Amino acid sequence: MMRSLFFILLTCLPLSGFAYDPLAAPKLDTPPQDFTIHDAERQRDIPVRVYLPAQKIPASVVLFSHGLGGNREGSTFLGRHWSARGYVCVFLQHPGSDDSIWKNKPPAARTAALMQAASAQNLLFRIRDVPATLNELERWNKNAEHPLHQRMNLTQVGMSGHSFGAQTTQAVSGQRFPIGPSTAELRIKAAVIFSPSKPARGDAQRAFGEVTLPWLLMTGTKDVARIGPQTIGAADVESRLAVYPALPPGDKYELVLNEAAHFAFTDRPDFEKEDPRNPNHHRVILALSTAFWDAYLKNDAQAKAWLTSDAARKLMEEKDRWQMK
Repeated sequence: MMRSLFFILLTCLPLSGFAYDPLAAPKLDTPPQDFTIHDAERQRDIPVRVYLPAQKIPASVVLFSHGLGGNREGSTFLGRHWSARGYVCVFLQHPGSDDSIWKNKPPAARTAALMQAASAQNLLFRIRDVPATLNELERWNKNAEHPLHQRMNLTQVGMSGHSFGAQTTQAVSGQRFPIGPSTAELRIKAAVIFSPSKPARGDAQRAFGEVTLPWLLMTGTKDVARIGPQTIGAADVESRLAVYPALPPGDKYELVLNEAAHFAFTDRPDFEKEDPRNPNHHRVILALSTAFWDAYLKNDAQAKAWLTSDAARKLMEEKDRWQMK
């Protein structure tokens, strides 16, 4: 109890010694808006939830891809904070690997359904959902009758995701696959990847050695997915820690939170039943990800200076690991 109170009080304090504060954000009372993107080429509907900033001027855009069995309604703590900081946040829902695969099944059948959905085919569906979403956002941005008209600066797009969403993010922001053409989406300028993983087959150096975009990786010392897309990407701590060493130098960052389990990077309410939350983890996640977006989507020199200074490290606990190259 005292530990939790200590960290809650910490969140109210400014990040001393630096004028830039990635945790400072106005309270937004506007609820998110839900839309559906129709990809006519694939006859596929992609539900999205959009968090809008208060200002009406065109804002940088961040896409977010949920994990296996999730939906557009998850990870609200990210959408709320990033939008309060001035980003249009678009949370995608991927049919075929979303919550529809397990919701109406008896508990005994859910694991099998999740494992079946963790397929290379669904990864490809997810990858193609990203350009389809960006194409539709471009149309909405130009449509005077759409609520998102002229709200987005689509020359500055970030991509993020957790678990299966991390694999989606890796694939559209620079990861190479052993066969097939590149799946990189050239409109993406930077990526924040929660629970990254190396390919289940092939060499990590080959997969990640030519990533040119800024990448921020976040994982934990207990980041193991009990059910996950292990056939296309390993889901243990060793796999998650193998990504950063394989990346080339230049705007690459890695955070490893001590004692953080797989769902520490989400706001799943049932997470605490298995692994009690450390209140400081979300604080660090929000601060580092926000500074990263500010640095690489808004070209904010103060944000990059903060990110690479001791100020970022001071937010963390002693056994957390923070490195960059």
